[in-house]
Amino acid sequence: MDQKRDYYEVLGVERDADARTIKRAFLKKARKLHPDVNKEPGAEEKFKEVNEAYSVLSDEHKRANYDRFGDPNGPGGFGGDYVDMSDIFGGGFGDIFESFFGGGRAGGGTQQRTRGRDMGISLQITLEMAASGCSKTITYDRLAPCEDCNGSGVAEGGKEVTCSRCNGSGVVVEVQRTIFGQMQSQTTCPACGGVGKVIDNPCETCGGQGRAPEKETVTLEIPAGIHSGQTLRVSQKGEAGMRNDRAGDLVVRIDILPHARYERRGDDLFCNVEIDALEAILGTTVTIEGILEGEEVSVDIPAGCQYGQEVRVEGLGMPRAGTSARGNVIALVSVRIPNDLNDSQLDRIDQILAERQAAQA
Repeated sequence: MDQKRDYYEVLGVERDADARTIKRAFLKKARKLHPDVNKEPGAEEKFKEVNEAYSVLSDEHKRANYDRFGDPNGPGGFGGDYVDMSDIFGGGFGDIFESFFGGGRAGGGTQQRTRGRDMGISLQITLEMAASGCSKTITYDRLAPCEDCNGSGVAEGGKEVTCSRCNGSGVVVEVQRTIFGQMQSQTTCPACGGVGKVIDNPCETCGGQGRAPEKETVTLEIPAGIHSGQTLRVSQKGEAGMRNDRAGDLVVRIDILPHARYERRGDDLFCNVEIDALEAILGTTVTIEGILEGEEVSVDIPAGCQYGQEVRVEGLGMPRAGTSARGNVIALVSVRIPNDLNDSQLDRIDQILAERQAAQA
């Protein structure tokens, strides 16, 4: 879509519509346009358009930018501690919407899953953030308890009743005639999905599931010293269960971005320090920026230092998670030959070499 329509127009809501009105409008249109139920030409593109509009208007940051600048990313993006993990068109979270619009039914004769699944995402942070610890506010799409029915799936005046198709067992027995005689098979009840209960007046917003697509915002407290690949778990912030069954957890994997100066190995930080040959002979002190804000690391290079020699600075590496201890900074010394010496300096060096040769003769 080269020329995008106004997002409020796409959903058919006023510009001052509240979040609940926007969600209801989205669900109403998405049900009609979902590719599983609408085979008309152009329905899939319209479904994507509705999804895109909802992805912006359901996010307070994107909506504010869209209202002010006409662009959900604004003039300079969100920046800082806000991270948008939403993927409303598919991929990581695309099955959220398939689960909702498909009713969450399980196939193959198994009972319908009513508990919510865990959801996993990856969050990238810098090495400085990992060293100091930080807070990150992330927003993502999930199936959350339906606000209109408080997760019950039941509309006002409705109730949950025993399924008349399976009499509450959740399964039905089918008999087929074959050349070997009658064969019985037991399958999940198609009327209740194996739950054994149906709702006589389901909630219009969630269709009786007790959950609906929602944009969730969670603030993560990332501890100092965390390692790449470690995970943080946020209880019951994954997929909501059907009809108030238990929700899954949100599992956040931390990925630490490469650093321009330091390479982390365990809790030690390795870096390269370059000195010239004369400094290597006499020894010197090199001051570099530490991993924590405002911190400086003084690397004392001993006299006679060799190329590739490791110089250790105790206790100024990465914090060890859960303790006050820290790893070390380990500087790998690189020696360069100075090429800016004047004639007088070169003469003095030549004299030193001559004296050494004479002493060794």
